[in-house]
Amino acid sequence: MTHRRRLGRFLTAVTAGALLLSACGQSGNEASKPSTPATTGSASGQTITYAGEQEFNSYNSIAVNNLVNSTAMQRVLLGFWYYGEKGVVTPDKEFGSYTKSSDSPLTVDYEFNAQGVWSDGNPIDCDDALLYWAAKSGKIKGFQVDGTTGVELVKAPACKAGDKKFTFEYSEPFADWESNGPGAADVLPAHVAYKAAGMSEADFIAAVQAADAAKLEAVIKFYNEGWVIEGGIKDMSLFPASGPYKISAMQAGQSLTLSTNDKWWGAKPATPTIVMRVISQEEQAQALQNREVNLIEPQPNPDLLAQLEGMQGITVKTGDAYTYEHLDFNFDSSDFKDKTLREAFAKCVPRQLIVDNLIKPLAPQAQVLQVRNTLPFEADYATVSQGSGSEAYAQPDIEGAKALLEKAGKVGMEVKIGHNLPNPRRTQEVQLIADSCNKAGFKITDAGDEKFFEAGGPLATNTYDVALFAWTGSAEVSGWSSTYATVKECSEAGKENNNGCYSNKEVDDLIKKLNAEVDKSKHPAMIASIEKVLWQDLATIPLFAHPNMLAWDEKLQNIVPNPAQSSVTWNMDKWALAQ
Repeated sequence: MTHRRRLGRFLTAVTAGALLLSACGQSGNEASKPSTPATTGSASGQTITYAGEQEFNSYNSIAVNNLVNSTAMQRVLLGFWYYGEKGVVTPDKEFGSYTKSSDSPLTVDYEFNAQGVWSDGNPIDCDDALLYWAAKSGKIKGFQVDGTTGVELVKAPACKAGDKKFTFEYSEPFADWESNGPGAADVLPAHVAYKAAGMSEADFIAAVQAADAAKLEAVIKFYNEGWVIEGGIKDMSLFPASGPYKISAMQAGQSLTLSTNDKWWGAKPATPTIVMRVISQEEQAQALQNREVNLIEPQPNPDLLAQLEGMQGITVKTGDAYTYEHLDFNFDSSDFKDKTLREAFAKCVPRQLIVDNLIKPLAPQAQVLQVRNTLPFEADYATVSQGSGSEAYAQPDIEGAKALLEKAGKVGMEVKIGHNLPNPRRTQEVQLIADSCNKAGFKITDAGDEKFFEAGGPLATNTYDVALFAWTGSAEVSGWSSTYATVKECSEAGKENNNGCYSNKEVDDLIKKLNAEVDKSKHPAMIASIEKVLWQDLATIPLFAHPNMLAWDEKLQNIVPNPAQSSVTWNMDKWALAQ
């Protein structure tokens, strides 16, 4: 699974360049196979089926930050921008428009499309903008979000009921202002939330603009819980669409069906029905070969690549992605609050061996990732990574690790490495770490768990010593802020993306300065300064950048890979299947 990392929290993932937790290579509930191919039907009634390993579990991907939720809603819940081709921030002119109208103070004016309505006929307007601000600004306590970076600098929009226009006025400059307004999957139907809470539109708007958490208590509860999906969708009226597709059906543990939204005012989708099936990694290739599905986006491995390349009528494409693997320490409830023990562990992790054994057979150019927030395919990688401090951990130093453990009196210390199951590659990673670190005096335990990323699961409740997973995001610098910024409280609701509750005031200050720097030419040096402190603290241990892989039926048209968190689904309304 993948968690996206955004401006913001876990189980979570919110505006620009957010990061999502990535459970790459992990499966959800296995889907039963249909008795007939998914593509049966006339051209006008055609269906395209996409296979993923994780089940859609929340319409609100701001509150429940799993990549599957955001990718499923890319063309169901639109916003003012999206990550387009090559992961570039792209304005969505069918949904609305936005323009920077002032630099001092930084002011951005937004306008929803005049024709914009939800699929239930309700206009898309002021109340929807205010719900986004209420949740993402952090100025109204209680909302569960993936982060507030950027939006916390914005005043409450002063729009009125029915207004199609609203303004974001900032208290200080913000580097990623272009992607800080609500983007794809971010604009949620306020009318659904306040009606469920028994409020009127007027009362809702007044309460948000007054930042009155008490009056919004029931709205907040619905926002956090009302769009979470367990065992299928029971009331479809709670899930209206604002894009070319709407949710039309869901089979728990098996599939989510998206169909043409007849209230959509823009270009109609090329294919009327998209089915997103839940199929385990191990079965996706066979399902594609049998044409039970048309498109898969699995975690790559050499055996799978060879299998797919040997199939007739299948297009396979690999490439770069804004996704990276890492080890995160638990600063809250483990012995790794002690830096000496973090250093001992870092000295024995065989990073190069992990890359050589598990990644290079698939991507020969793969290398050990030296920093966390810039990837090897990005132009500034050398500037950011040079002298970062990673060189001290280039190769295992077993004797050095052993000496530190002995000094701390912790020889035999158990280290529970948590990750999501099933994931054969991560199981192999843990084994390679155990083979090395056990020699230094650690006792490594594979604490893999099928519920690792779930609400109340190990990552959310800090019942691990080291977490092994991937972040997926974008090139936006503000997207990773909350991963390293000091948390409001070390709780499931208060951690945002900083799951291990790492804290360093110097990092907080450096991140704040980076996010306020609008001159992008200064960003590499600023990120390099942050990375040096993160290595000095051993906040996390980066491992490698993920190679991306797609495979699809060669009859499928307009498939365009995307390295950002929007994934291949960013243009699903353009997908078509040739007859």
